[in-house]
Amino acid sequence: MKHLISLNDLTLEEIEKILNLSEKLKNQQKARVTHHLLSGKTLGMIFTKSSTRTRVSFEVGMYQLGGYALFLSSNDIQIGRGETIYDTAQVLSRYIDGIMIRTFDHSDVEDLANYGNIPVINGLTDLLHPCQILADLFTIYEHKGTLKGLKLAYLGDGNNIAHSLLHGCSKVGMDISIGAPKGYQCNENIVSNAKEAAKISGSNVVITEDPVEAIKDADVVYTDTWVSMGQESEKQARIKIFEPYRVDGNLFCKAKEDAIFLHCLPAYRGYEVTQEIIDGPQSLVFDEAENRLHVQKAIMAILMG
Repeated sequence: MKHLISLNDLTLEEIEKILNLSEKLKNQQKARVTHHLLSGKTLGMIFTKSSTRTRVSFEVGMYQLGGYALFLSSNDIQIGRGETIYDTAQVLSRYIDGIMIRTFDHSDVEDLANYGNIPVINGLTDLLHPCQILADLFTIYEHKGTLKGLKLAYLGDGNNIAHSLLHGCSKVGMDISIGAPKGYQCNENIVSNAKEAAKISGSNVVITEDPVEAIKDADVVYTDTWVSMGQESEKQARIKIFEPYRVDGNLFCKAKEDAIFLHCLPAYRGYEVTQEIIDGPQSLVFDEAENRLHVQKAIMAILMG
C-alpha cells in the first residue's frame, strides 16, 4: 500500500489494517493519549475543491500525529495554470512527505502518484471518495459489530460516493444495492470491478432504478446530495428526477427495523433526506463525520510512518 487512490486497489487485509488502526487511534484520542507517529513529517493538502470536513480532519489529524499540514489552494500552486503535474509532483516530493489532494479530475491524483516519490491520498475526485467510505465502514462496524453479511442500500446519484461504496462493500463482504434513476447510474467499469470483488467476498451487488427494491431489508441506508459542486446549473432538473429517491419515513421503513442512516454531508434537508430521518435516532451522520478524523489518521500513519 503505497498510496490511497481507490479502494479497488486495496486487499481486504489492507482495509482491515486501516480500520483496526482507526479504532486504536480513536480510543487513544478519547483517552487523551498523545502519540507522535508522524513527528517531523509534512503533509501537503491540495484543494481545487473546497471542503469543511476534509480540510479540518486532515489538518487536525496531522497535528495530533505530531506532524504539520500545509494547505495549498488552487491559488497557491501552479497545477492547471501552466506547470505540468509531472513537475509539481517532482518538486513536492523534494519538500514534503505526503500529498492529499481533493480535486475534480481523477487523473490528477493518479498522475501525482505516478510522477512523484511520496504517498498520495485521494481526498476526493469526481470519480471516487475512498477516505469517506473507509470512515463509513468504520462507523458501520462500530455500531453493528461486523461488516460481512450486512446490506447497505444507497439511494440517489450514482456518483463518487456510490462508486467507492461499491468498491468498499464488495471488498469486505457487504451486500450493496444501488437505487439510482436511468441516466444517473454508476460507472459500468466500477460496477464490474465490484461484482468481481463480490465473487471473492461472497457478497451481492444489485443495481436498480427502483428505490423500494434497493432499500428493502437494508441494515444501512445511505444517500448523498443530489447536486454536487459544479452541477448547480442542473439543480431544478435533478430535484425533479431524484424526488422518488428521497429518504423519508415512508421509504426508510422498508429497511430493517434497526437500520442506521448515513450521509457524507453536507446534507440538504427536504431534498435527498427529510429532517425526521437525518436528525432522528437512527442517524449516525455526526459519528460518521467524526470518524473521518480517526480513519484518515490511520491512513496517514500507515502511508507516511
